[in-house]
Amino acid sequence: MLLLAQAPQPDGAGVRPGTLPSAWITGGPDCAAVPDWQIHPYNEDFYILRESGCTNYEKPFLYLLFGKERALLEDTGAGKSDAARIVSQVIAKWLAQKGRTSIPLIVAHSHSHGDHVAGDPGFRGMDNVTMVPLTLEGTRQFFGIEKWPEGIGWIDLGERVLDVIPIPGHDALSIAFYDRQTGILLTGDSLYPGRLYVRDFPEFVRSSARLVEFTRGKVVAHVLGTHIEEMSTPYRDYPVGTKYQPEEHSLALSRGHLLELKEALESMDKPARYALRDFTIWPQEPRTAPKKQ
Repeated sequence: MLLLAQAPQPDGAGVRPGTLPSAWITGGPDCAAVPDWQIHPYNEDFYILRESGCTNYEKPFLYLLFGKERALLEDTGAGKSDAARIVSQVIAKWLAQKGRTSIPLIVAHSHSHGDHVAGDPGFRGMDNVTMVPLTLEGTRQFFGIEKWPEGIGWIDLGERVLDVIPIPGHDALSIAFYDRQTGILLTGDSLYPGRLYVRDFPEFVRSSARLVEFTRGKVVAHVLGTHIEEMSTPYRDYPVGTKYQPEEHSLALSRGHLLELKEALESMDKPARYALRDFTIWPQEPRTAPKKQ
């Protein structure tokens, strides 16, 4: 029973708490009045950034976590992303609050798709910034994952350890981060309130099962992905390209959604579109190289 329990008592489970906003700025209705980025401190060492739909309809979320020795940023945004400028401002504010002058930054990615790496050029060449390679081997080596995708890696930011779990299926490079300090699981595009596009279905099934197994017995305060596409109305989503989502779903999911995803995937005889209350499994044809002329 203890292996299945998330916490023995309802006393905060020993994780560092934080808050999520009651609503996010999306992309309107008046783009002239909407900031390019919404910056929300979950707590003083964990920031959530959202790119405006007026800038790019994908409206991705970025995550910035501070340890005692290093900070880590997950993803850099979509389109004409100026994430480097915004993240630098957040870091400068954090340093001022802590009475420090600098902290090294690691720029990592939930996966390699364009709407999560578009801001990379702004970080390249910056002082005190390390970019995690956007290759399977580079990612594996950087996080110390001995065997891909079955192994688990980790990184210590200084009294803050993040576990790194390979979860290919949406993309060959998909990874999840588990922050032991807050109990937050970052799942990229593999689980969020929206359309879960699946490129490699067998891998996605295996990855979901591994993520369930990884979280067994662990405190999972929130499951946070990188988009919101669902409406607050169950089984309804916003069409692709929607900038303004005034009635969107909350960002946070739970381990229960992860269990629901695993069960739904394993019940399928073959890949099929399958709408659940808070997300939709959306298989796609694997991408193939163009034929030579």
